Amino acid sequence: MNKQKSASQISIKKGQRFPLTIKRLGINGEGVGFFKRQVVFVEGALPGEEVVCEVKKVHRNHAEAVVRSIRKASPHRTDAPCPVFEKCGGCQIQHLAYERQLTEKKDLVVQAFEKYNKGLDIKVKDTLGMDDPWHYRNKSQWQLGTEKGEVIAGLYAMDSHRLIDLTKPGCMVQHPVLNKVSIEITRIFRDFNVPIYNEKKKTGVVRTIVVRTGFSSGEVQVTLITAKPELPREKIIINEINRRLPEVNSVYQNIQPTSSSAVFGKKTIHLWGKETLLEELKGKSFHLSPQAFFQLNPIQAAVLYDEAKKAAHLTGKEKVVDAYCGTGTIGLWMADHAQEVRGMDTIKASVEDANQNAADHGYSHASFETGKAEEVLPRWVKEGWGPDVIIVDPPRSGCDQALLHTIKKISPRRFVYVSCNPSTLAKDSSFLLRNGYDIEYVQPVDMFPQTAQVEAVASFVKKQRGSK
Repeated sequence: MNKQKSASQISIKKGQRFPLTIKRLGINGEGVGFFKRQVVFVEGALPGEEVVCEVKKVHRNHAEAVVRSIRKASPHRTDAPCPVFEKCGGCQIQHLAYERQLTEKKDLVVQAFEKYNKGLDIKVKDTLGMDDPWHYRNKSQWQLGTEKGEVIAGLYAMDSHRLIDLTKPGCMVQHPVLNKVSIEITRIFRDFNVPIYNEKKKTGVVRTIVVRTGFSSGEVQVTLITAKPELPREKIIINEINRRLPEVNSVYQNIQPTSSSAVFGKKTIHLWGKETLLEELKGKSFHLSPQAFFQLNPIQAAVLYDEAKKAAHLTGKEKVVDAYCGTGTIGLWMADHAQEVRGMDTIKASVEDANQNAADHGYSHASFETGKAEEVLPRWVKEGWGPDVIIVDPPRSGCDQALLHTIKKISPRRFVYVSCNPSTLAKDSSFLLRNGYDIEYVQPVDMFPQTAQVEAVASFVKKQRGSK
């Protein structure tokens, strides 16, 4: 009998400690190493470091661990400036020097493509970063809770429902006005004993404070997420917001009665002020409803959309589709260089905003409608309208398979994929590469400094007949 165990038979036990060399960064910002051929994810460890770790969880094909000591630190390790960095789940790599963050994010994209496209030499460019990688977020979503009888607000710790109070330190990656408004509204709830929702007991009313600001306009939009239709002390809350926070231009209520992980429910009520928030990117203005999708980093959004425009190679003669269009940002970004732009999204409010934004810019050749791309596109083709270029910016789950098959069937000359998840981008790319497309390059863009997230623009072109 062979006494040597196979790799699959070797088990790592919870509580076990051992030295580990960290090889790379994981998609959640953890360090990745290998112990007896098994993958170990180590929270807080950085590539190139030699650590002693302790196993906290064991899974079928990997283990999770934490750092107990660092034998050899990375030369890129730095002190995280945020006082709640190690508690809050919002940022994962503040302790990694920013220039190195950009390098590691490129590597995350490379890793993803190597996994799903083995043997292919795909060009991944260097990550485009920010001059100032702080205070870049234009939207905050602070959950509400109570602690020792006091109302608190903030973010959940990583992989838990333990609320980290941000009302004292604020958040270093959010625009300062978001911190100011969120903190003051929390005080209003304290001062007037507004009932805060308790997830375990299913009691109380107010669940979340959502604040969005326009970097260019300075406008501030507040949405209060409630578990019930009634907002207790509604008039008092609005009067106090007006008195204490003159920068706030509108107040909404959204009702989310379910235990779903989705922050927003189906019904939104306009309580006071302007109906939309105004944002501007490079001279293009956008009106945003509370649930309308808009990039959370407006500074880098312009960089991202410029890269999408480059990948589209527009000459002014193309018919362009903006799938998953949201408020029409990408489609309108292309409008000056396209013959016609059409877009679609499943969220009706976003599509209404998109059409209003097109009208505001005088783009009579740009229009948007509500529906799924895989259903709307075939209808347009049947009606005699076929796109030359399709641009998608899907959720983290990637493109719907039905849409990928629709793209294969319609076969536009160019396809531009804007992605917030390298794994699903690489997976969807493998389908496109097997079905009539070549990939020219992938351009990572750092939309979320201090986190492990990275966006990317992938440029696809239809294969020429006879090419392999």
